[in-house]
Amino acid sequence: MRTSAIGDVTHVVPLIRTLQAQAPGTALTWLVGKLERKLVGDLPGVEFITFDKGKGREGMREVRQALAGRRFDALLHMQVALRSNLLSLAVKADRRIGYDHARSKDLHGLFVNERIAARTGEHVLDAMASFIEPLGLKQTEVRWDIPVPDDAHAWAAEQLPGDTPTLLVSPMSSHTVRNWRVDRYAALIDHAAARGMRVALVGGPSPAERELADQILAAVTHTPMDLTGKDTLKRFMALLGRSSMILTPDSGPMHMANAAGTKVLGLHAASNPHRSGPYSDRRWCVDRYDAASRKFFGKPASEIPWGTKIEKEGVMDLVEVPDMIGRFEACADFLKLPLRA
Repeated sequence: MRTSAIGDVTHVVPLIRTLQAQAPGTALTWLVGKLERKLVGDLPGVEFITFDKGKGREGMREVRQALAGRRFDALLHMQVALRSNLLSLAVKADRRIGYDHARSKDLHGLFVNERIAARTGEHVLDAMASFIEPLGLKQTEVRWDIPVPDDAHAWAAEQLPGDTPTLLVSPMSSHTVRNWRVDRYAALIDHAAARGMRVALVGGPSPAERELADQILAAVTHTPMDLTGKDTLKRFMALLGRSSMILTPDSGPMHMANAAGTKVLGLHAASNPHRSGPYSDRRWCVDRYDAASRKFFGKPASEIPWGTKIEKEGVMDLVEVPDMIGRFEACADFLKLPLRA
């Protein structure tokens, strides 16, 4: 059971792959959110049951109906919010495996009868992988292979034809304090375009994302392609497959990009990239988390609890344009992109 959010759901996919490889006779059912199912709902060998949180109590009733009369050997209860804890009552299971005491909240302990090992200093993906350890299994390989349908690939090829090196810019996080300033996004876009990169703005259809995209478009000198609100989750995965890099704050698109193998120019100050950054490769991220801890808490990041979010107004100002240009150039050099001098 992991219903949300997009980034966290991508972290569960390697666990599914591990279960399928190490316990191939196991029937797997994933209780997942409505939006998130659009990304992972076609994973082969998995039954999906959708929770539509937008329906409130009706959404919970639909889950109870879908699971009525069923019992499972084990529930991996991988979400600690109160709503999720209440939703877990719809799942009848002999073993109910949840988080350790330190990572529990909202009465999570009342809804589980086993806990994962207490650890600190872990990436979120590794914490989720530990849910299979009480079953006698261990994740030793991280593999996504999220399916992308042919029509999504065809759409992406129409938007990004040929093999021009491409930078995607996904500027918005659901935690808006993690977003970079408009003028800084514009400066990086202009730098990449001047170097010969094809740049495309991407984002969802929400009014807030449309507004941010419009502000960026008004601030740039080199106008990027504007795909904001035009893609779906699967189309976005296809776009990633045709792109060299993505610039983004800590967000769902960051983790989708990592799953797709696209290099991530990550913007980190409000969150710790070693806990919630791109799992596979954080070399191209700018990490100002320690500076943020010193500024807002008066102590280094090593002295605050693991996973602390420093979501303070202005925290992302600690990530400056030259920092990210440096990471962009280093990544372009690593990829041996044929850019203009």
